[in-house]
Amino acid sequence: MNTGSDEPGKVAVSADGETGEKTDGTKDGQGLGSRAPEFVKARRLLHLSWQVLIFVIGLAVVVAGIIMLPLPGPGWVVIFGGMAIWATEFVWAQLVLRWTKRKVTEAAQRALDPKVRRRNIILTAIGLVIVAAILGVYLWKFGFEMPWNIKNQ
Repeated sequence: MNTGSDEPGKVAVSADGETGEKTDGTKDGQGLGSRAPEFVKARRLLHLSWQVLIFVIGLAVVVAGIIMLPLPGPGWVVIFGGMAIWATEFVWAQLVLRWTKRKVTEAAQRALDPKVRRRNIILTAIGLVIVAAILGVYLWKFGFEMPWNIKNQ
């Protein structure tokens, strides 16, 4: 459970050199590493206990999100919430969240591209026409009868 540096005030550096600094030279709050209170980081045993607690809470949230994937509920949102909990303490989770945010931003920008939007609107319209045609044929043939109540198909 390495969070970077054991000394308070030091900022861990990721493998690709990210330290929390933006490209314009300003800092975006805090670099990589533990965001535990200073009195917790000052005591090794307390910091280790803090990390275990954060890991267990994050694990519970991630497992709940995984359970919600096939069941009703916001599964992916809960999973990323658990990752955010882990990211308060672990560098690897911070790097995963940064990568995920970057990919989501890129996907959103691609989705807002006028050509892609036009294509998506056309495909949605075609899909709705097909569904309406199938529904129309069903209603014409069977009326408002449920499929499991139809006799003599």
